[in-house]
Amino acid sequence: MSQYIYGYARVSTRQQELARQLDLLEKYNCNEVLTEKMTGTKSNRPELNRLKDKLRPGDIVVVESFSRLGRSTKDLIDLVNYFEENNVKLISVKESFDTTTPQGRLMMTVFQAFSQFERDLIVERTKEGLKSARARGRKGGRPRVATKDITKAINLYKTEEYSVKEIVEMTGISRATLYRYLDNDKLE
Repeated sequence: MSQYIYGYARVSTRQQELARQLDLLEKYNCNEVLTEKMTGTKSNRPELNRLKDKLRPGDIVVVESFSRLGRSTKDLIDLVNYFEENNVKLISVKESFDTTTPQGRLMMTVFQAFSQFERDLIVERTKEGLKSARARGRKGGRPRVATKDITKAINLYKTEEYSVKEIVEMTGISRATLYRYLDNDKLE
């Protein structure tokens, strides 16, 4: 497995300077450094996405600190898990986090445990919420479309006088619902 070292540096605004991070990354002999001037709260960061596309198993990503990868713990854990799943090593200088070492791999395991714990909590809260709603007489899911609206839409469609877009606007049902009922012949 060949090893390619990528550096990733990010500042939150165009006015901020990357020099400090770039000086630090230079010490790690990065083959390529990708830089970004964009807030870490944005989920779509073009240079981070480009970095992910370039990564191959065995590569190493070096960052000045975890805060350069993202602001949210969940996003950071997801990104660290992404690296792990793709056999990419991560070094965060400030936190002394290095998945090429036994201590770093241990921390990776802890990250993954927290990630799984968070997913489990979300599932549990969702189930509790649905149970609570049912106890109050409410059902989960999207409200059903009234049969009269569907019948009207199908009748308008059969006249061949209106476009699907016009039928959707007149009846308030979605294009997908109209096609589903036309395809399945669900009425009568």
